[in-house]
Amino acid sequence: MTPQNSIIDYPCDFPIKVLGQSQQGFAQAVMEVVLRHDPGFKAGTIEMRSSSKARYISLTCTIRATSREQLDALYQELCDHPQVVMVL
Repeated sequence: MTPQNSIIDYPCDFPIKVLGQSQQGFAQAVMEVVLRHDPGFKAGTIEMRSSSKARYISLTCTIRATSREQLDALYQELCDHPQVVMVL
């Protein structure tokens, strides 16, 4: 897909939801990955929600997306992380 055919106009704010098991260090690990792909990301903007039984936690990180390649690399690294269950 060429940039002219993209449904996303870059740069833009782009929310990414990351789901993982509730465990110590999960938010920190996600934040470190996000910062590698968006150095200007503000950790204080992470939205955190626990599942009804508190077994899982979801984090919504709104990054400044600059390209499809940046988003693809970020999604891939998050999906490959051992603490991450799902990325939306």
